[in-house]
Amino acid sequence: MVRPIAVVGPTGTGKSALALDIAERVGGEIVNADAMQLYRGMDIGTAKLSPDERRGIPHHQLDVLDIAETATVANYQQGAAADIEAIAARAVVPVIVGGSMLYIQSLLDNWAFPATDPEVRAAWEERLAQVGVAALHAELARRDPAAAATILPTDGRRIVRALEVVELTGQPFAASAPTIGAPRWDTAIIGLDWDTELLDERLTRRTDAMFDTGLVEEVLGLLDIGLRDGVTAARALGYAQVITALDAGGTDELLAEAHTLTFTGTRRYVRRQRSWFRRDHRIRWLDAAALSARELADEALGIWRHVS
Repeated sequence: MVRPIAVVGPTGTGKSALALDIAERVGGEIVNADAMQLYRGMDIGTAKLSPDERRGIPHHQLDVLDIAETATVANYQQGAAADIEAIAARAVVPVIVGGSMLYIQSLLDNWAFPATDPEVRAAWEERLAQVGVAALHAELARRDPAAAATILPTDGRRIVRALEVVELTGQPFAASAPTIGAPRWDTAIIGLDWDTELLDERLTRRTDAMFDTGLVEEVLGLLDIGLRDGVTAARALGYAQVITALDAGGTDELLAEAHTLTFTGTRRYVRRQRSWFRRDHRIRWLDAAALSARELADEALGIWRHVS
């Protein structure tokens, strides 16, 4: 099988550009590993490459979900694995790129997902509706402190899932997580990062560009076709903040606050990504600030050729 190459790391580090350079050099095809880029219409707020920006390189796992559908790690794992194996079967290099932590680990470690029970899930979802997300997160902290420490107190869906798994298995939620071993398909995993201060500057420019180029208008259009009905899409960074501002009246002041909250939320998310990925000893890290685009691609391909 043709060995894939994965480009991972925090938001805003230039993963998409490096993946394009790599794919162009080896004649590869790209497999998206950003959960929110699965959604059709979520373009500006996810920094999704436009068709013209993709350099004619085929992209997989982009625009595969309607806005009201629920993105799940299990469904992504199945679909992305099928894409990777089909690409490799044609003797083409799969280039995986993204920063969605669970999605990447489920794919590269072939995560076997714990069972689910509709009745147990429904009971916890009802509990969430009754007490609210903060109280349910506190309940998770009492039952499984380690899980509560890794799940955002605003992420009701993951809190419910963790409580469901704990109830069904009698074990901590982390016991069902994949273990880090030899990466599936012998994938070479490249991590891209910047100095924190430099990355914060990049995130500032990225957030400014999103609001300047029409994020609010994009959200308004998506609300018309069911964004509010989605379990996952409506909670995406940028989208959630704009929806809250619009619901409160959509004044310039409220939208400016949404802009600020999008930046601070993204910066906080980057810290979580960095912490998560740094635990994976298989990742070979490149300093994006120290190397040119060509040098980054050279380094990445050198690592890929020597992975065994």
